[in-house]
Amino acid sequence: MEKNFIRVRSVKDSVISSILIIGGCILVTLPDSDSLNILGFFIIFTGLILGLLLKTAYKDEESGVIYRKKERFFEACQKEALSNVVAGKKCKADLSAEDKGNGLRLDIYHSQKAGKAYIQLYEYIPYKYEPCTCMQEHDIEAVTELIGK
Repeated sequence: MEKNFIRVRSVKDSVISSILIIGGCILVTLPDSDSLNILGFFIIFTGLILGLLLKTAYKDEESGVIYRKKERFFEACQKEALSNVVAGKKCKADLSAEDKGNGLRLDIYHSQKAGKAYIQLYEYIPYKYEPCTCMQEHDIEAVTELIGK
C-alpha cells in the first residue's frame, strides 16, 4: 500500500501563531515604554515566522483526511517483533524499550476522526532511514498501545 502524507498546518498551529500576533499587537499599542514596544514587535515577528513555518499535521493526499504523526525509536534487535506488529500479527514487542536505541523507527499516522492508523517500520542505514515494511492500515483501537501518550 502506497500512502502519501504531506505536512500541513493544524488548527493548533494557527491558534498559536494568532495568539502571538495579537499579543504582540497589544504590547505595541500600549503607550507605556519603548521596551514593551520592542518586545511586542519581537512577538509579532515570532508569530509571523511560526505562522509561515509551523506545520505539525499530515494530510492524506488521496482522501484529504488530517492525521497526526508519532515517531518511536527502538533497538535494531527488535526488527522481527516490530515487523510482526506492523503486519497486524499478535506478537509481543517490548514497547517499553523505546529510546534505548535508534536502529529502528516506527512511524504511526493516526486520526481519531477517521478511526484509522497507518504504520510503517524504517531501519537505519547510515545517514538515513530506509523502509523495511510497507505501510499498513489498522483500526485506531488496535494501535492505541503503539500510539501511547
